[in-house]
Amino acid sequence: MSTEEIRAIELLGSVSYGRLATSMRAMPFVAPARHVVADGRVLIRLHRGLGYHRACNGSVVAYGADNLHAGAARLWAVQFTGTAEITEPTPEQRAAFGAEPSHVDGEPFEPVYMRIEPQFVTLHHLDYPADRPAENSRPTGERPIHHAA
Repeated sequence: MSTEEIRAIELLGSVSYGRLATSMRAMPFVAPARHVVADGRVLIRLHRGLGYHRACNGSVVAYGADNLHAGAARLWAVQFTGTAEITEPTPEQRAAFGAEPSHVDGEPFEPVYMRIEPQFVTLHHLDYPADRPAENSRPTGERPIHHAA
């Protein structure tokens, strides 16, 4: 990976959740997932009861995360593709995920972990003018987006 792609994956470590996208029974879907970055790979935790891991295992998926709602001065969004594989994290990696939810859609949470080796990494930086409007209003003027792939 290029230096910019490595930086993009490192940025994922500063947020906890992202969105996993693939298809299931020929229909696209997007699912929220908890992630950690370990050795240049992204590990995600999903609820086994939803069955998404079966659609993802061995398939090419897309994953994305951002800090768009964090109130940060510099906004970014990262997305990448890669093949997802079910994995068993090390005790240290499992601890890095932090607390698990107790329930998902009323079902007791049962974790399943997947590893994705990022490929085709894209990083976008959104730069607003110095007189950036309040977060809840529409920005005015130019909003350059810097793209690195």
